[in-house]
Amino acid sequence: MADRRPATDEEARALASATRLRILRICFDEARTNKEIAELLDRGPASTLHHVRTLVRTGFLEPQPTRRGKRGARELPYLATGKSWHLSTPQVSRSMLDAFLAELDLVPPDDVDTTRLGLRLSSADMVQFRSRLQDLLDDFAGRPDDPCAPAWSVFVSLHPDPNRPPSRPIDADRAVTMDHTPRTS
Repeated sequence: MADRRPATDEEARALASATRLRILRICFDEARTNKEIAELLDRGPASTLHHVRTLVRTGFLEPQPTRRGKRGARELPYLATGKSWHLSTPQVSRSMLDAFLAELDLVPPDDVDTTRLGLRLSSADMVQFRSRLQDLLDDFAGRPDDPCAPAWSVFVSLHPDPNRPPSRPIDADRAVTMDHTPRTS
């Protein structure tokens, strides 16, 4: 499992914005200028510049060498550093969800594969489940990017089921349920 340290207050605040999380996704493997980021977010460059500066100040984005734009103007592109993967930031889960949903709205439904899984696991099994899931994510996050391959996004959320309190007795045959619903028309 990747070593994660708790985010500082400043880092947590920087990541507590769905817009900033989307900027990190936009810049994760391709350096983008503030103007390009603004266009992809369908926002004004002045609005995104504030977010870009916050991400640079906190080390989540890194300026790249300047380049010349189409009209010869100097442009400063930014690339995500990958720092967020190495932080523990449980308090920003709502921002992550909002960013994920905003991105999901831009994807054709046929290109989305959705899975839900309900579990009843002992504490030890849950620790093992979390560890194995994190190891899987860390393994793929650590692999080199294939610049010719399509980019993918994964969102995982583990939470207690508010409709099934822990003390409620259950039928052992129904201890695990799974909905695997590829979104197709």
